[in-house]
Amino acid sequence: MNDENLENTPLETHEAQGDTSADTAEDFMTFTITNEDREKYKRLDQYLTESAEGYSRTFLKNLFLKDQICVSDDSPNPDLKIELKKMPAAGTIINILVPPMLPSTALPEDIPLEILFEDEHLVVVNKQAGLVTHPAPGNYTGTLVNAVLFHCHDIQGVGDQKRPGIVHRLDKGTSGIMVIAKTQAAHEGLVLLFSTHDIERFYEALVMRNRCQSYGTIEHPIARDPSNRLKMKAFTSRGKRAVTNYKVLDVFEKHVHMEFKLETGRTHQIRVHTADVLKMPIICDYAYGSPNEQFMKLGPDYKELINGYQYPFLHAKVLGFIHPITNARMRFEVPPPEIFQKVLAYSKLKNDALNDL
Repeated sequence: MNDENLENTPLETHEAQGDTSADTAEDFMTFTITNEDREKYKRLDQYLTESAEGYSRTFLKNLFLKDQICVSDDSPNPDLKIELKKMPAAGTIINILVPPMLPSTALPEDIPLEILFEDEHLVVVNKQAGLVTHPAPGNYTGTLVNAVLFHCHDIQGVGDQKRPGIVHRLDKGTSGIMVIAKTQAAHEGLVLLFSTHDIERFYEALVMRNRCQSYGTIEHPIARDPSNRLKMKAFTSRGKRAVTNYKVLDVFEKHVHMEFKLETGRTHQIRVHTADVLKMPIICDYAYGSPNEQFMKLGPDYKELINGYQYPFLHAKVLGFIHPITNARMRFEVPPPEIFQKVLAYSKLKNDALNDL
């Protein structure tokens, strides 16, 4: 599965959140090196770690040592010998062969969970940024599933054995609200709600500034990026229907604070729509933006404040749905992570100071 970073995407395909797996077979990932990549990265392992979201540098190094990272036969120079410490020429096509998911089921792990609600049927949590939703190659442990199994001892076998209780996902780097089923009946009911989009979902993000209306709707199909299968791309004539409603909440000198309401839940939907369609990538989104360029525009004060934070400033703040068993209307709202709030507060103070000049 790949995050990385699906925006609350229902379990309808094997494409999720930066923790990609083919589940039953080896999976190919393909990347084409561009001149922009060569300017941005000095080493191939740095490029692959950020491009192949969800896979650690150690995991990728092990694949390289096993000859599972190689130059494609379709590359202009298929006999090129690549090195992890050196970027190959532009146009080079890199193939990564990812081994299949381990057949074993996930194991409980004592990982802290912020629980917003729980009954005998389901549990609602506030997922922290950096936590992968479920086990997959490169992330067999330390996931939300492992944490939930420790907390809820009886959900093993609910839904998919590798992803017990999971009915939707958030990207690894996206924080916010998720609901997990504790019973098979709740699982089936929640999957139906997500598949028919009978879910209330609001997100907020800090986004680089560009010209756009104060509110609007983005309706652009999304499909897998042909040059990088771990990324998505907005297309005009192909892909799955994707609709994102947006509203600008605050306008700052170089960036904006935005709210999003999803009508569909495609992989990386908000991140793709902001970056590809609005040309306004989310701050610190390494897949769809260039944080180094962003910090040059924002200034050294923002770079110091953010201080190496590695995840997009994207937060799933509202989740509302009808309880699949009790039919009670459920609605949860949580504020963004502390670093998000600090940057937002600083931006407002700076804005006020500029307005007072």
